[in-house]
Amino acid sequence: MHMEKYLILNTLSYPVLSLIMLVPLVGALLSLLIKNDTYLKIFGLLVTLVTLVLSLPLYTCFDLHTAKYQFVELRHWFPLLKLHYVVGVDGISVLLVLLTTIIMPFCILCSWNYIKKRMGEFIFVTLVMETAMIGVFISLNMVLFYIFWEAMLIPMFLLIAVWGGARKDYASIKFFLYTLCGSIFLLVAIVALYIKTGTFFIPELMDHQFSFAYQVWIFLACALAFAIKIPMYPLHTWLPAAHVEAPTAGSVILASILLKMGGYGFLRFCLPMAPAATMYFMPYMIALSLISIIFGGYLALGQTDIKKLIAYSSVGHMGFVTLGIFLINDQGLKGAILQMINHGITTGGLFIMVGMIYERTHSREIADNSALGMMIPIYVTFLGIFCLSSLAFPGTNSFVGEFLVLFGAFKKNVVVGFLAIPGAILAAAYMLRLLQRMVWHDSDGHAHHHDDAADAAHGHKITDLNLREITMVVVLAVFVFWIGFYPTPLLKVMDASVTHLLHQIAAGGTPVPAAPHEGHHALLEIGNWLKQVVAF
Repeated sequence: MHMEKYLILNTLSYPVLSLIMLVPLVGALLSLLIKNDTYLKIFGLLVTLVTLVLSLPLYTCFDLHTAKYQFVELRHWFPLLKLHYVVGVDGISVLLVLLTTIIMPFCILCSWNYIKKRMGEFIFVTLVMETAMIGVFISLNMVLFYIFWEAMLIPMFLLIAVWGGARKDYASIKFFLYTLCGSIFLLVAIVALYIKTGTFFIPELMDHQFSFAYQVWIFLACALAFAIKIPMYPLHTWLPAAHVEAPTAGSVILASILLKMGGYGFLRFCLPMAPAATMYFMPYMIALSLISIIFGGYLALGQTDIKKLIAYSSVGHMGFVTLGIFLINDQGLKGAILQMINHGITTGGLFIMVGMIYERTHSREIADNSALGMMIPIYVTFLGIFCLSSLAFPGTNSFVGEFLVLFGAFKKNVVVGFLAIPGAILAAAYMLRLLQRMVWHDSDGHAHHHDDAADAAHGHKITDLNLREITMVVVLAVFVFWIGFYPTPLLKVMDASVTHLLHQIAAGGTPVPAAPHEGHHALLEIGNWLKQVVAF
C-alpha cells in the first residue's frame, strides 16, 4: 500500500479524527452513570460542543491545494487480511464531518423539553449515533466504513421505536428493513472488491481498473444501498413514516446527516470505482433524479401535516443532489455537495421549528397552527427564513447550491435543465403555501385564536421562543445567510477533490457500447465472483 500516493499523515500533535469520533462514544458510556435528567441534558450538550470544538482544526488547518486525504491516522488491525484502521478526510468528507459536529448540539437542545422519558438512554443513543456518523465519513477502509454504516441503524431505530409517535413500531421497522436490505448488497460489493483486488483500502480501490461488466454489477449493488439511504424514487417510502414518527432530534439527524450518507456513497464509491458503469447508467440516474424532484415536490404540495410536508420536500431536494452528482461536471458536483450541506442546515432548522410549535399546540396539522403571525412574531420570522431558504430564494444558502446544479444541468443538456425547473417551482408553491397558512390563516381562510379560553384551559396558550430556542435558530440562520452571500470558502475546500474525482472518471469512464454479448459476459463474471463470495 503506497500511502504517500493517496495520504497526508496527520501533522497535528494529537489524533484529531479518532478524538472527535471517540469523544461522543466515551461520553455515551459516562452518561450511563448520571441519573439526574437535567445533568444528563447538560452533559450531553457539553459532549457535543466539545466534539464540535475539537473538529474545528479540520477546517482551519485544511490544505486547499491537494486532493489527498488529510489528518490521516494508520494503525495495523488484521494484517493477514490487509485490514488496517485508517481514517482521513478530503475536501468532500471534511465538510460532512463538520456538518455532523455542528448539527449534533442542536439535537440535544431541541430535545430539552421534548423528551420526557428515559433521558439517560436518549443521551446514550444520540451520542453513539454521532460516533457512527463521523466514522462513516472518515473511514478509508471498506470494512471500517461498513461497520459504522451498519452501526447507525440501531441508534436510529431506537430513536424512532422508543421516543417516536403513535405509529413508531411501523416506522422504525420499515426504516430498519429498507436500509438493512440495501446494506446487504453493499456488503456483497465490498467482499467482491476484496476478492478481485486483495485490498479494502478505499483510495487504492478507486484507482483500480475493473472490467466494464464487473463495474456494472459493483455499481448496481452499491447504488441500490445509496439510493435507499438518500432516498431516491421509488425507494423513498420509508422516509415520510420515519420522519413523522421520529422525535424532533431523530428527524433532524435523519434529514441533516443520514440522508447525506447516500450522496456521499455515490461520490466515494460508485463514481470513482465504477466510472464506465457510471457513464453508462448516467441517463437513467438523471431520469430518476428528475422524477424524485418533481414527485417529491408534488407530494409535498398536497400534505396537511407540516412534518410530512418537509419529509416529502427532502425527496425533492435530495433529487437535486443526485442530479448534480450524475451530471458529471464541475458545477453539478460542487452544487450537489453544497446542496447536501445546505439541506442539512435548512431542513434541520425546519424540523426544529416543527418541534417547537408541536410542544406548544400538540398538533402538526397546518390548520391547527395557523394565524401565528401576531402571537409569536419571533417564531414566524425564523420560520420564514428557513422556508425561503428551502425554496432557494436568492441570498439564502440553498439558492447557491440549486443554481450550480441547474447551471450544470443546462451545460449538460438543455432538456435536463428545463425538466428540473418544475421542481424549483413546486418548492416555491408548497413552502409559500405553508408559510401563508401558518402566519396568517388556515385552509378555510378563518383566523385561529390560539390564546382563547378553551386553549388556555387545556394549557395550549401560545408563547414565543425562549432564549434556548432563539439561540438555536439564530445560529442556523447565520449559516443560511453566510453560505447564501459568501459560499466561496466551502467551494474552495471541495475544489481540489472534485477536480480529482472528475479526472478519475475521465480516465476510466469512457462509455462502453452495449454489445449484444455484453450481458452474457457480465452474467458469467458476476456468477464467478458470487461463487467466490460464498466460498469466502
